[in-house]
Amino acid sequence: MAYEQKHDISKEPSDKKAGLVPQRLYSLDALRGFDMLMIIGLDNFFHKLAKASPTPFWTAISNQFHHPSWNGFHLYDLIFPLFLFIAGVATPYSIGNRLKKGSTKSQLLKHVIQRGLILVLLGIIYNNGLQIKPLSEIRFGSVLGRIGLAYMFANIIYLYTKQKGQIIWFTILLIGYWMLLRFTSAPGFPAGDLSMEGNFVSYFDRLFLPGKLYETIHDPEGILATIPAIGTGLMGILTGNFLKSGEYSSVRKTMVLAIAGIISLVFSLIWNLDFPINKNLWTSSFVLCTGGFSLLLIALFYYIVDVRGFQKWAFPLKVIGMNSILIYLAGEFISWNYTNEALFKWLGQLVGEQYGPVVLAATIILVQWLFLYFLYRKKIFLKV
Repeated sequence: MAYEQKHDISKEPSDKKAGLVPQRLYSLDALRGFDMLMIIGLDNFFHKLAKASPTPFWTAISNQFHHPSWNGFHLYDLIFPLFLFIAGVATPYSIGNRLKKGSTKSQLLKHVIQRGLILVLLGIIYNNGLQIKPLSEIRFGSVLGRIGLAYMFANIIYLYTKQKGQIIWFTILLIGYWMLLRFTSAPGFPAGDLSMEGNFVSYFDRLFLPGKLYETIHDPEGILATIPAIGTGLMGILTGNFLKSGEYSSVRKTMVLAIAGIISLVFSLIWNLDFPINKNLWTSSFVLCTGGFSLLLIALFYYIVDVRGFQKWAFPLKVIGMNSILIYLAGEFISWNYTNEALFKWLGQLVGEQYGPVVLAATIILVQWLFLYFLYRKKIFLKV
């Protein structure tokens, strides 16, 4: 882990002419920033707004920023897999370019393993803080750990297979995971039981995941559910391969990505009939559902930012996206509420009791963005 003045993706600007290979996707930073915006305060903003103005519209928006209790899909479920998908898209531009410049596969293998394990460690620190606890009180499963392991294995597959092999791996992981959950269960439950207590994945974590589980009998970032998450990373890698290729014009690439996104969503809904869309288990239908939305979003951002060249509007998102892991970790170590109230409590009081919390929910996003902008101006980026 280091503080870097350079970004992961290569520094050359993209060429919009058909047939030429783009060397950088400016849209990735913007999309990553959009993704992080939803968890550094946009979710709370809509919750406060729905409370202040409990109309059906704002209530429905607010509900989308809560996870379903078990099966189902809300917008909030997209944040985690979208981040992993974006990391996959960046792989052909970062790891792929380093291969072309002469780095050996063994060197890059060491790099991706190191990066993956650092993210696992950061995830443990995020969950438990820098304090000594009994092993039974430590939660080892984490969002960053899931990203680290899925990124690591997806990149290993990328290093040692061609695109056809990556597609085969993607298919095997999703179908294999479906078969695992369909033909097994926890003891005392029928095969294929997908309840929190009865599914085999949660049972496996109860047996082998050390420390405490998030839900006592289940952890949404457990061991076996990392298998389909590798598929999410591979879906991003396949997207990155396609975007980096010089076979199609930029406009046609946008259309293909959008169509692929729609097809993925349709297949997820069909698979949902037998294998429910479920973030907690990261089911194969969940991979296709979130992958479909991710493809639609990357198509939209790619077209606006990289193809049409409209980049200025995306600058606030880029500032967030270039320090996404730092701002995620900072939420556990910096009291943004304290700073926000010290600077803007007067503004909330002026607005009044009803909408004051809404204003403060907006200003806390501003406080965090100004912090990131300061780092951006100083060219300080947390690179794992």
